[in-house]
Amino acid sequence: MSPAPDSPVETADLMPARPALPRTGPRRPARPALPPELRPARAVVRRSAGSWTLQTTLHRHGLGPVAGVDEAGRGACAGPLVVAACVLRPGDAKRLDGLTDSKLLTPAAREQYFALITRWAQDHAVVVIPPEEVDRRGVHVANIEGMRRAVAALAGRPGYVLTDGFPVRGFGSPALAVPKGDQVAACVAAASVLAKVTRDRLMVGLDGEFPQYGFAEHKGYCTPAHDAALAAHGPSRVHRFSFVNVRAARGDDVSALEAAAAVSLTAALVHNGSLTVGLSDVGVEGGLEL
Repeated sequence: MSPAPDSPVETADLMPARPALPRTGPRRPARPALPPELRPARAVVRRSAGSWTLQTTLHRHGLGPVAGVDEAGRGACAGPLVVAACVLRPGDAKRLDGLTDSKLLTPAAREQYFALITRWAQDHAVVVIPPEEVDRRGVHVANIEGMRRAVAALAGRPGYVLTDGFPVRGFGSPALAVPKGDQVAACVAAASVLAKVTRDRLMVGLDGEFPQYGFAEHKGYCTPAHDAALAAHGPSRVHRFSFVNVRAARGDDVSALEAAAAVSLTAALVHNGSLTVGLSDVGVEGGLEL
């Protein structure tokens, strides 16, 4: 959701330009412009200013606290989808120096930041969505609902919500979609770390219950090793049966039409506006829901 016309924050070069669409129907009456003395001061936020600048600017203009939201496990074909919301104090930038997208951090670094975030964050919440709910709702719908639940689970209502990549409504607070938000906004990066570490720990736990699949290694994503284990052992109860490779491993008839549609959609599907989501052979972020 973009800021309102009189919003005091302009996210220059964070949001891509949108082509103008032709108007249909009667035009709304022009909104009267506020006198200059009543207009709020505007701040231009640029990506190069650092990952703490956007939320700090929102705080400074009275729109805090600012919550960042992100998920882990969207492209996996096994295990839960985990969504986190996090509110950071603007003064904690030095304590969390180097915080960025969890996918760009080593597992050891993620664990260190997880401990720092859970200790110093003003507020945070994590929601775990089981595979059966992902199958029932679909990945995207389950993800959106998980984001709303994570924000609702915060101890206090945020003044503003930043999401990674695509707009989400229904938070009860103004929200802004930030492309590559987990690299641009520290609170979104913190949410990505909370979600990723929580999910990785759950997958390691599931590896003890289902050692034949190697969940501790690939965390439920569609790697060649995971595909081989699916072919050898069939899917488990923690696999997502709405994913075409899981259905095929179970012996369901995956028609040629579905397979062709899967290939054609590979380049079109995106994960939070940045990572391609495709079939098993595209790597650890792979997996296709049909």
